[in-house]
Amino acid sequence: MTVLRVRGRALPAGEYVDLYADGDRWTTDPVPGAELVAEGWLLPGLVDAHTHPGAKEPGDPLDEDTLRADLHEHVNAGVTVIRSPGLAGDPPAWFGNDPDVPRATHAGPWIAQHGQFFDGWGRRPAHDELPAVAAAQAARTGWAKLIADWGIDDDPIPLDVLTEVVTLVHAVGGRVAVHSQQAAGGANAVAAKVDSLEHGMCLAPDLLAQMAAQGTALTPTLQALTGSLDEARAKPSSPRRDWYVNGAGAHHALVASAAEAGVTLLAGTDSHPHGRVADEIRAFAAAGMTPHDALGAASWTARAYLGYPGLIPGAPADVVVYDEDPRTDFDQLAVPRAVILRGLLAHRRP
Repeated sequence: MTVLRVRGRALPAGEYVDLYADGDRWTTDPVPGAELVAEGWLLPGLVDAHTHPGAKEPGDPLDEDTLRADLHEHVNAGVTVIRSPGLAGDPPAWFGNDPDVPRATHAGPWIAQHGQFFDGWGRRPAHDELPAVAAAQAARTGWAKLIADWGIDDDPIPLDVLTEVVTLVHAVGGRVAVHSQQAAGGANAVAAKVDSLEHGMCLAPDLLAQMAAQGTALTPTLQALTGSLDEARAKPSSPRRDWYVNGAGAHHALVASAAEAGVTLLAGTDSHPHGRVADEIRAFAAAGMTPHDALGAASWTARAYLGYPGLIPGAPADVVVYDEDPRTDFDQLAVPRAVILRGLLAHRRP
């Protein structure tokens, strides 16, 4: 098998590197006969840290053909790592492992309270069973995903239950991701010291310093939450409309404040179509993050958070190569010169 080679300015630092794919690991040791695939600006692969592939509509069962097609859309966009904080079912063994799909971290099916979340999706244990269910899931896959709140009149998962979840999940070496779009649910998630807060709409900004101090990351799914704001504002006032307009309307400012407070921000797209993480990068920058940090939230920062090192010897052999520095021109993200995944060529522009 031909060894692949790339060279150029490696982000985030921009130092010049010459890398060879020794199987699924990078090396700087020259390999005679290696094929120079591309040179330019090197990114250690994009990351979508909040995506739910495998089902076309909420409540649909997991479908393997849909799952693979969704994952191919990610790869075509330069995504080499995903995190799925919630899936429509337990994925097949090839998920995250086959050479043509991104590396994947997942939390299995969602865990919600009775009467909440989409019908047909997730598990709904009683409060006294919920911590053990979450810990068992994290022991299998490394993550458990909880729906801390749902409807605008629903009670969130109680703080004592959520705190016990975090204790038991951490005891098995796992992490806890929590969905929240209500102030009370977000406050409980932060107080319980969860590992990542998903969406975080309506979160009180004065909790951001605590999140930064304790290492709770925020995946704001900014574009997914704000994309329909203009349409919602045109509707008559109602409790649900006002909740959404007020919460999503403050979300850009929340993201900017989180970045300023030092919270780890992760880029995630949440919904169909897949392969749109570049839209989230643009949304982060529009909210006030620097282009460097906005791109990092969908690449080196997210990879580090998920345990994947960047473009160094011994790291997984993932790279996306661009003609120009994508931090100065986000349009580069749509036209990569080459994508290498697991040391194999996934895409090369003619």
